Amino acid sequence: MKKIKPATKKEIEAIKALFIENYPNSVTELEYKNLYELLIAVMLSAQCTDKRVNIITPALFEAYPDPVSLANADLHDVKALINTCSFFNNKAKNLLKMAQSVVENYNGEIPLERNELVKLAGVGQKTANVVMIEYAGANLMAVDTHVFRVAHRLGLSNATTAVKTEEELTKKFKTDLHRLHQAMVLFGRYRCKAVKPECAGCFMEAYCKTKETFKV
Repeated sequence: MKKIKPATKKEIEAIKALFIENYPNSVTELEYKNLYELLIAVMLSAQCTDKRVNIITPALFEAYPDPVSLANADLHDVKALINTCSFFNNKAKNLLKMAQSVVENYNGEIPLERNELVKLAGVGQKTANVVMIEYAGANLMAVDTHVFRVAHRLGLSNATTAVKTEEELTKKFKTDLHRLHQAMVLFGRYRCKAVKPECAGCFMEAYCKTKETFKV
């Protein structure tokens, strides 16, 4: 990856303020009613769009409204309900294992602690962080493909992995991480897109380190 000139401390503060100003009430676009549904939706969203997940989950939640029912589900039935989701075979297996672990180790209640969430099948650091950010407003940063792209284009990180990028953003922003995470997701999803980003009139134009790349 080509090295981009890092943002200065002053630029970082300005970028942070602009994100909060432009996305004051940003939340996930995943649809859920409780912590159990949120966790499943986030697990399914890995390498899959939120729009697709929101199409899949209503029938899944109706069939398995809680960890107990999911823990006792038939694997083939779960696969059939999520088969339009990317990597549905592995995700179905992880959903069952996750639910079984929740029933066996947490009395059927999804743990709302990052260190406990990552012990569940199919739940990595990013998934755990997203759940904690969305449900508990935790001061954490989660790096998906959108956050990774935006962070690099703005000179907030030159790290080559999501985990290292998360560390750098956490260190540089320090506070309001839950709001900044979702702001960067939405900004990357709808404006600073991977292909044909909408640079004209962008509120981050003054701080973009890569805008020359996208000039026609």
